[in-house]
Amino acid sequence: MTVIMEQGFGSFGPAFIKYGIGYGAVAAMILSYSVNKSILWMLIHGWFSWLYVIYFALFKQ
Repeated sequence: MTVIMEQGFGSFGPAFIKYGIGYGAVAAMILSYSVNKSILWMLIHGWFSWLYVIYFALFKQ
């Protein structure tokens, strides 16, 4: 059963990360929109992805 799950995730995971948006970008966009309520800032912070997530964790309360 683990072999089937590993093969299923292996064929889906890398293609999604390569051609889609990453987890950091999604997290940054959600955090940005919840704080700023602005689509422009959401897109900018999504572009910087993990940098904004780390900034948010360190300096936003």
